[in-house]
Amino acid sequence: MSTPDQHATAGSSGRTAATDRTAGRATVDDRRASGAGLGVAALGIVVFNVAPLMTWIRFEGSDAGRVGYETDSLVPFIAYLGLGLLLAMLYARGRARRGQHRGLTLVSMAVGLAATIQCIAFALNPMGGLERGDAIEPAIGVFVGIVGAALWAIGSGLLAKEVEGDDERPETVELPRGH
Repeated sequence: MSTPDQHATAGSSGRTAATDRTAGRATVDDRRASGAGLGVAALGIVVFNVAPLMTWIRFEGSDAGRVGYETDSLVPFIAYLGLGLLLAMLYARGRARRGQHRGLTLVSMAVGLAATIQCIAFALNPMGGLERGDAIEPAIGVFVGIVGAALWAIGSGLLAKEVEGDDERPETVELPRGH
């Protein structure tokens, strides 16, 4: 909201500007989302994409096991979905006025949370062994997946709480383009 001493204007760039009549100066609101959350999410997605290459299950009483790609097709699908979301968030970082698209970031956080829960469930009761009748136990890849997915979700959450296009400062008013 503007006060009687302030007059809001918006240039062709769509940035928010406020002119303080008492001080006679204009300020431009160029706040952008910090890249820290995106960096943490990217690290988590990369770690999660390495996890399917590692051993996810071991047969009880043996060193033999299976990697994530062999245990459940959902594992690589979630990993590839993470890469797609990361590329979309990087694109939004460069194109969005404030450096993020909150809806996309929240979707990434939701998928990261789902991936974390899926990995925890797999660690508690490895999937696939019931159908084959195998006596199996979780291996290192599952736990790497949990860490990667948790970092992914946390990083996306950190980015989602950053400034976005709908956030306003109390002393500025966003005018529609063309006014």
